[in-house]
Amino acid sequence: MSLLDSGDKPSAWISAWIMEIAPDIDLLLDGSSMAEFEQSTASPGDVILIDYQLDQASSIEHRVRTCRAAGTKVIVMSGVVTRETRERSLNAGAIAFVSKEMTVTALMDVARDAMGVDDGLFTPLPAAVAPEHRVRIGIVVPKLSAGETEALRLYVTGLTVAGVADDMGVHFETAKTYIRRVREKYTKLGRCAGRRADLIRRAAEDGRAA
Repeated sequence: MSLLDSGDKPSAWISAWIMEIAPDIDLLLDGSSMAEFEQSTASPGDVILIDYQLDQASSIEHRVRTCRAAGTKVIVMSGVVTRETRERSLNAGAIAFVSKEMTVTALMDVARDAMGVDDGLFTPLPAAVAPEHRVRIGIVVPKLSAGETEALRLYVTGLTVAGVADDMGVHFETAKTYIRRVREKYTKLGRCAGRRADLIRRAAEDGRAA
């Protein structure tokens, strides 16, 4: 994974957190300009996190397309979250658009989703669980990523996949993939999830409904 940050939050600070909380992710490039990306001889990795406010003349469209041409998926971070900034980023080809107010932990979950990394299928059932995570005894709960959990929560409220994508600020295919993975994980546990009604029941059983 690569990181290009404008410096309104020190890049070293973000990098340090990534290395601390996500030892499974290799940070291959840590820079503050597109020039560093373009001149680097190292692999950019599967995903690049790029700041919308990167201090340079080139447009976000040019930056996203340059990164994609190098064979890496793009996640755009922004301190200013508006419909325009989100749509420009996604229309240029970014796989996701996120707020810089997002925690680094949640950001790494988005990066893992983009890389297709699944860090486990099962969520252990502790002896005591918080009310919002309470489940019926005997039910094994699939472990969902942050993106999958949010997509499920929105989907069971009645939103279409397109509506889920719009609300999350991701591409339609990304939201579709989240829902597909949720269905697959429940199915592997023998818990029916083929229809929306099934997912509504699963979400309610597992405390994942809104």
